[in-house]
Amino acid sequence: MKAEIIAVGTELLLGQIVNSNAQFLSIELAAIGIDVYFQTVVGDNSSRLQQAIEIAQSRADVIIFTGGIGPTEDDLTKDALAASLGRTLHIDRLAMDHVQRFFDDRKIVMTENNRKQALIIEGTTPLPNEIGLAVGIAFEHEKKYYIVLPGPPREMKPMFVDKAVPWLQQHALTNETPLYSKMLKFAGIGESLLEDKLIELIRSQTDPTIAPYAKEGEVTVRISTKAPSEHEATKKLEILEQQIKEILPEHLYANIDVPLEQLIVDWMADAGLTLSAAESCTGGLLMESITNIPGSASMFAGGIVCYSNDLKKKLLNVPSAYLEGPNAPGAVSREVAEVLADQVRMIADSDFGLSVTGVAGPGYSERKPVGLVFIGLAERGRKTEVYELNLKGTRENIRLRTVKALLYRLWRRLEERKVETPLEGSDL
Repeated sequence: MKAEIIAVGTELLLGQIVNSNAQFLSIELAAIGIDVYFQTVVGDNSSRLQQAIEIAQSRADVIIFTGGIGPTEDDLTKDALAASLGRTLHIDRLAMDHVQRFFDDRKIVMTENNRKQALIIEGTTPLPNEIGLAVGIAFEHEKKYYIVLPGPPREMKPMFVDKAVPWLQQHALTNETPLYSKMLKFAGIGESLLEDKLIELIRSQTDPTIAPYAKEGEVTVRISTKAPSEHEATKKLEILEQQIKEILPEHLYANIDVPLEQLIVDWMADAGLTLSAAESCTGGLLMESITNIPGSASMFAGGIVCYSNDLKKKLLNVPSAYLEGPNAPGAVSREVAEVLADQVRMIADSDFGLSVTGVAGPGYSERKPVGLVFIGLAERGRKTEVYELNLKGTRENIRLRTVKALLYRLWRRLEERKVETPLEGSDL
């Protein structure tokens, strides 16, 4: 079954907003066996939108719209779609009650244009908006399936997953063999190297299939199979997962879609282990990634952002001889990374201490090149390890990749510890 995504909004054409909705929908649709063949972006213009609808009808079975269903005059998606299909619009009572209740609860007078957010096309199924106000819709027309969703991702994503996917499964996918998927998460390896390692499996794939997806600093592989039952699919996917694990045992960290920091926080919290950090060029980004995870308070002792040499000396006891003088290794060095990791661990009395010092750019520092970074990993009772990174990209890329590298090194050390002192029930 072929799909087309039509994203509506002049702000998308102008580049003021990135069309992240299309990426999300393409991944989610593939997971239920619907292949996205086309993605279209069209501005807030009724005639051009109707042209886009006509083209989509000629080449797709499922047409999904995002955006253009708000209260303003340029929100035209439902109007254009109704006109294209020769259907009328009317106010959905439950959706209107939801909109009215929003304003009543806040003691705000509702302007008349907000009624537009409760409009649905005749003969369609409303998709309630649990986060915002604009109701979505789903319907079949002349053997084509239409889904209309809001533009804001925080509204669109739960509406699609919780409302649109069940509708598609009930109406559009009744004769399709179900597609089952599993997400494999990797760290410490780039997309090109991962693909090279898996190239024989990828070239020989028929069923199950392998599809890599890269994000900054991590790679996800979706393995998928069509099968008449979940039990049969699970057996097929487990065989392929084991083959991949045997090829990349040091990089596959999870077979569910979770970030690496989630596993680290959960396992350390369950094991009663604590962590601290000293950051220079990443400026607290590592600590933010950890403390974004619920439950991190029980395992993260705290940290220090030490950009200046003065703070490195005063708060973390880095010797002046390391930082100053013609023969000093400098702040961006293996020696300083080791001291930072050791000292923050001892000051916090934590089981682990992480450190980072480097040149994020855009210019050189201490005559050292952009992308040169040293990361330290200290552990109570063990010799501190320091790793040199030579990264490419923008300042933001380098900082993010540094954090991912630190998390990867910590995960690998925890994996070793798990073998040495297994924690009952751990999935790390």
